[in-house]
Amino acid sequence: MSDFWSGWVIVLTTLQIVLAVWILFANRKKPSGELKTTGHVYDGLEEYDNPLPAWWFYMFVLTVVFAVGYLVLYPGMGNWKGLLGWSAVGQYEARVAVADEKYRAMRDRYLALPVEEVAQDPAALKMAGRIFGNNCAQCHGSDAAGAHGFPNLTDDDWLYGGTPQAIKTTLYNGRQAAMPAWQAILGDEGIDVTVHYLLSLNSREADPEKVVKGEQNFKTYCAACHGMDAKGNQMMGAPNLTNGIWLYGGSAQQLAHTLRNGRNGKMPKFGDTLTEDKIHLLTAWVYNLSNRNKNAEATLAAQ
Repeated sequence: MSDFWSGWVIVLTTLQIVLAVWILFANRKKPSGELKTTGHVYDGLEEYDNPLPAWWFYMFVLTVVFAVGYLVLYPGMGNWKGLLGWSAVGQYEARVAVADEKYRAMRDRYLALPVEEVAQDPAALKMAGRIFGNNCAQCHGSDAAGAHGFPNLTDDDWLYGGTPQAIKTTLYNGRQAAMPAWQAILGDEGIDVTVHYLLSLNSREADPEKVVKGEQNFKTYCAACHGMDAKGNQMMGAPNLTNGIWLYGGSAQQLAHTLRNGRNGKMPKFGDTLTEDKIHLLTAWVYNLSNRNKNAEATLAAQ
C-alpha cells in the first residue's frame, strides 16, 4: 500500500473512533428540568429522551477501548504492522510448517518409491486426487476427461509423453504450445485443401483432388513437426493427426480455424507452487488414471 493510501486509511479510521467517542459522551448527560420526549410513540407509549443506561454506555466504551487496543497490536491502520507483528501470511506459513513437520515421514516414504509403485497405493491416490481437484480440475475437469483446449488425461494419447518422467516434467515446468498460423502462407485455398488431407488421414469424407494438393502442403509445412506419417512428435508436443483425437475439435471448420490462426495453449508450471512430494503423488495419480483405463480396455478386448 502506498504512503498516501496508508495515511488515508489511518485518518479515516481515527476520525471514526473519535466521532464514536464524541457521540457517546455528548449524549451521556441527562438534561435538567422538565423531562422531554423524542416524539416517538409506540402503542400509546412515549419514548423519553434519556441517556443510555450506565451498563450499556460502558459496554460501548469497552468496544472502543478494544478497537484501539486491537489496532495497536494488529495490522489495520494502513501500513502499520502492529506491535505483535502478526500477519495472515505469517500465520499460514507457520501452520504449513507444522503440517510439513507432521507429515514429513509419510512424504519421504512416498518420495522414495517409484511412481509406478505409488500409483498402486490407494491411500496415496486418495491424497493425490485431492491435490488434482485443488490444482488441475479447473482445466481438465473433475474426472480428468478434459475439455475444449484441455487434454483428456484418461486416455493413452499424450502430447509430451505418458511415462512417469514425462508427466513429472510437464508438472514441474509446464508446457507452451507453438502451433503457428498458416493463413499468410497457405491462403484460403491452401487451408481448405490441407483440411481435406487431414480428414482423409482419419478415413473421413474428403475431396480426392484436394487431398492430393493438401498432402503436398502437409509435407512441405507440417511434416517437420507432425512427422511424414502425421503421427506426431512428443519431443515437440506435436499431436498425432491420424487417431481422431482433437484438442480443439476435429470438424472441418475447427481444423481450418486451427490452421488459419495457430494455437497457443499453455500448461502452467507447478514446480514453484507445489512441493516435490505433491508433484510425485500427482504424477502417480495421472499415470494410474491413464493406465487404469488402458488396462480396462485391454481386458474388454480380451473378453
